[in-house]
Parts: sequence; C-alpha cells; structure tokens
Amino acid sequence: MHIERSVKLVTEQHNIPKSSPMPDFPMKEWSVKIYLLDQQGNEHPANCFTKVTYNLHPSFEDKTHQTFVEPPFTCTNEGWGEFEMSIDMFTTEKGGKNTIYHDLNFQSPTYDNVQTVTFKNPSQALLAILRETGPIPNEDDSKATVKARKANDLKKKKAVCDFEKMADALGKLNEDDLLHVIQMIHDHKTDDTYTKNDIDAGEFTVDLYTLPDNLAKMIWDFMLDVKVV
Repeated sequence: MHIERSVKLVTEQHNIPKSSPMPDFPMKEWSVKIYLLDQQGNEHPANCFTKVTYNLHPSFEDKTHQTFVEPPFTCTNEGWGEFEMSIDMFTTEKGGKNTIYHDLNFQSPTYDNVQTVTFKNPSQALLAILRETGPIPNEDDSKATVKARKANDLKKKKAVCDFEKMADALGKLNEDDLLHVIQMIHDHKTDDTYTKNDIDAGEFTVDLYTLPDNLAKMIWDFMLDVKVV
C-alpha cells in the first residue's frame, strides 16, 4: 500500500545586526518548519515523522547535519548565503525515510514550499495518524467488501432455517423446552452471538441472526421434534 501526503515547508528569514564575511550580503537568521497538509490545505503537526534531519551547506561544518525530534521540527540558523538543502524525514517503519529538497533563499521574509511524500506499507499506528489528513486508499472498498460478506452470510443463515418462524415458535415452548433451548445456546454460541441475560427481570435475550449455522439448525430440529414449527 502506498499513501501520498502533502508536506509544507515554511521558511522565515530576516536581517540581523552581525557582520558578514561578504559585505554585499547581510547576515540573516532563518528557520524552516515542517507541517502536514490535509485535503483542504490546512496545516497539521507532522507527527507521522519521528525525526527530521536537515543536511545543510558544508560551510556549516560540524552543524551540517541537524536532527530534530519534535514537530514542527524547526531548524534555525544564521548565515549570509542561499543554498539547496536535503531533508530526511523518518518514520518508525522499516526503511521509512522520505528525502525532499528545499531551496533556501532570501527573496521574501516568509515563503512556503509544498511537496508530496509517499508512505510505503505503513503500520496500523501510522495509518491512524495519516487518516487525520486524508483518506486511506482502498479502505472504503474494504469496508464495502466486509459489509457485502456479512450480508451474504446472513442470506446463508436464512437458508438454514426460518428465523421469523423460530422467533414465533420460541413463544410456544413450555418452560422445560425453553430452558433446554437456552442451555443449547449457552453451550454452542460463538463470540459473534449476541445474548443478554437479565437475571433480576428473569429475561434471556438472543439475536437469532447471530447464531452460528450449526446451533441454528440444532434449535430448528429441536422445535420440529416438539412440533412447534
């Protein structure tokens, strides 16, 4: 599964009162922040990334590679020159690294740069984060498939017996036979079987359509034996 999202880089810069090694180029303080965008273009914390490393111009020497671990992963520095940097954005996934390139320039006090990144085979935890900014491919189709399968299972159950007649027949059972049916349900139900036992009110409730096929047939055959259907 591949999921695409838009990453927004926000760059701010201004002059600072420090001497520059290049007289024609004033010293600047600049910063870059990273956000995730939803489909409407709204900013969200880029918490899909666990850390971000900015790879700056070699002239930054021991500060050429700067890593941050908290959104918006703000990288702030001083300098006089413009340059292109690469930015590595990491997730917890194996091999989960996206690298983008950003042009640092001083033409405007603030400017944005929006780029597309791809998440490959994200984990369930990462999917939960990505859902906040857009749909997950094929997820709606998967839900439709599950719904269709459940509907098909229901049709199969209806073929095992007539649940409307079974519900009507339950009201015709004497007390001993009814207790026998309840015991059958307790003994053979599955995790998908919905039951509710209200001891104080003396009521037992079961959703017949959630009975497993073998249990539904057992109850139906018993009702045939006692001649209530």
